[in-house]
Amino acid sequence: MRFMPPLPPGSERVEGLPPEHAALAGRLPLAVQAALGRALPEARRRLSPRGLDSWLRGLDALQQTGRGDGTMRAWVEAMPEVARDLGEDVLAETATACLGYSSRTSGAVIERILDTAPLAARRLADAGLFLSYLRFLDHVLSRAPRGMRPMLDHLAQLLDVLTLGGLRRWADWGIEAHRTDHAALHAYFSLASDVSRAVMQSERKGVLLVDVQRRLGMYLRALWGRDFMLVPTAGDFEGRAGLRPFVADHMLHLPDALDDWQDRAAVDLYRAQAAHLAAHLAALQAPIPAEATNALQRSCIGLIEDARAEALAIARFPNLRSLWSRFHSETAPGMAGQFDRIARSLLTGQAEGETAAWVLGRFATVEDTEDARRLGLLLADRLSGLPYSAYGDLPSCPYRCDNRILWEFEEIDWSQTAGSAPAQIRKYVSVSEMVNEVEVETAGEDAQEIWVQASEFFDDDGTSINDRDGKAAVSPPVLYEEFDHRIQSTRPAWATLREVRAKPGDPALADRILSDNRKITERLRHLLDAMRPQGTIRIRKLEDGDDLDLDAAVLAAIDTRLRRQPDPRVMMRLLRKSRDTAVLVLLDLSESTNDPAQGGQTVLDLTKSACILLSEAISRVGDEFAIHGFCSDGRSNVFYNRFKDFDQAWGDLAKARLAGAEGRLSTRMGAAIRHATAHLQQVKAARRLMLVLTDGAPADIDVRDPFYLRHDARHAVDAAVRAGIVPFCLTLDPRADAYAQRIFGTRNVQVLDRVERLPERLPQLYASLTR
Repeated sequence: MRFMPPLPPGSERVEGLPPEHAALAGRLPLAVQAALGRALPEARRRLSPRGLDSWLRGLDALQQTGRGDGTMRAWVEAMPEVARDLGEDVLAETATACLGYSSRTSGAVIERILDTAPLAARRLADAGLFLSYLRFLDHVLSRAPRGMRPMLDHLAQLLDVLTLGGLRRWADWGIEAHRTDHAALHAYFSLASDVSRAVMQSERKGVLLVDVQRRLGMYLRALWGRDFMLVPTAGDFEGRAGLRPFVADHMLHLPDALDDWQDRAAVDLYRAQAAHLAAHLAALQAPIPAEATNALQRSCIGLIEDARAEALAIARFPNLRSLWSRFHSETAPGMAGQFDRIARSLLTGQAEGETAAWVLGRFATVEDTEDARRLGLLLADRLSGLPYSAYGDLPSCPYRCDNRILWEFEEIDWSQTAGSAPAQIRKYVSVSEMVNEVEVETAGEDAQEIWVQASEFFDDDGTSINDRDGKAAVSPPVLYEEFDHRIQSTRPAWATLREVRAKPGDPALADRILSDNRKITERLRHLLDAMRPQGTIRIRKLEDGDDLDLDAAVLAAIDTRLRRQPDPRVMMRLLRKSRDTAVLVLLDLSESTNDPAQGGQTVLDLTKSACILLSEAISRVGDEFAIHGFCSDGRSNVFYNRFKDFDQAWGDLAKARLAGAEGRLSTRMGAAIRHATAHLQQVKAARRLMLVLTDGAPADIDVRDPFYLRHDARHAVDAAVRAGIVPFCLTLDPRADAYAQRIFGTRNVQVLDRVERLPERLPQLYASLTR
């Protein structure tokens, strides 16, 4: 017989609770107990044991916030349905988001958020979009909390016509226009004003994917006799243009909404996109190695492989030719126009131009992916003399994908690990032990043992040993404020930051890292050479310029003498191509960086490798840069290392300091960002970038509230932005979406899912941010 603990007076027993959650019912109000009893049987059928545990843990967390019975009831009733539609992983993320909302708004608003969560899950139809929706709600709460309740009351009407990006732009318009007028703000978010309905209409797109998703699935099943998973994707909320279609993990990713294209219906465009992606899956035999190919070659190979996949599909379903050909009516200028003519010629079989005829004549011999690769390389050689941009020269055809499914990139095998020095021992001794011990005068900061006496030690002449022989600190302690989100105010002089001298390591480590990563440096060399300043460039043939172009003036004079119309563009302008950028890399050196990663290395080893490759890249470009690190042991001891400063050369000393970096203690990020901001403000540069590299959320030993240091870090980031600095975070935590975007902003965060690729991604990130 199992012993059941007695329940508190007035409580009811909820049958079916797992043993580890048996005590939960006794802490719940009676109304919530009744709701849990009604929902539990259905939840046990719908959720796995792990999902059921997340659901009950979320209920327990909401109970501890003390935001009322309504929030707990809404969680119990709504979240099993959300988990059924989007997967059980959203349960923990939603609970975390609700805990964040509890510090900003009332329990009634959180209850309304949970009540409308099933509606949002059905309309968004993707777990990633739903998590972005939760971040959008946090954005509204931070800027216009009075607009949240009326917006949620009309959420069905809004999501019927708007994508998530359109909803964000609609909300931002109202916030900016009515920030200080509460009555107008309420009317806007209630859709009671003409302006609100007009903005909503302007953001409205023709067809939402969720409305045609079932029809598209049946269409593809009728063609290929199998089911395809269709997933909506959202583009940048700042623009109406969505992402191009793509295939990932055997799922077809389509834009969450489409407008009509010219006179073609949006539904037909969806059909063309879905059929094209399915044709790729049916035709691709094996991924194509992307190594030793440049952007133009990959574009040309993708163009030929697109045509091959469509040709195979048309051979089975001839009417697909008429579906796809309707979207090939435009021809862009430049290299994109060449791609448009070639694609149209390969689809219709009628050559347009010399190059298209050349490709069409050889396309008949293409039978597999390898043939497509060879023809693509020949086409790239033929087009190599024309100017090309991988980002600007895109085909005009709206249904074709970005071809990421075609490529396989080489994985780097980290087989060697850098050696580490033995741990340094710090011993606290008495006066007699200190006096009787033999002093080693040659011992430095890297000594295996350091003896520390608690009291001051004086020599016979009355002078302190520390005053006479001790080394001065790099800087005196610096006091920084901290932001407390619970009182919505700053605590002055709350955190104490101490700069400590970086201990040198083995400078030869940098040479070994560069040798081991030769492939990465070769791939980056052309990109970095293009970023180097090119001095002064003359722009000729201008009607209005700074100097007279003598060659053009002489030709114009000759035309005048010959009684021909002269070219009036006889001026030129000198354009100075120079860079004025300063970059500070701020490293999280907490204890978690000692965790093992793939290949036998630790996260700290990969961080060192990435920083050395990044330093080589920046020094090659010529930008000013500094590398600093931080860790913390409570608010009174935030330790800050400067491995390389802006006025120091990238040489053996900086390499040795970086090689000697250690991971220890905790992560009090806000104080470190404020100190890094102070260093960057002393640098005179037109563009100043702070690149924060971390492997987890801000945390410290004296802080229990997980949101306290996150809000403080956000406050420090806002101060850096006001100082003209661009903060950007590269995080190694795969769960960082829950907090990193709140700290640094949606566009200033990049999550690196595979930590072993850090040495390659960090220099590429620098290149993209400073281009």
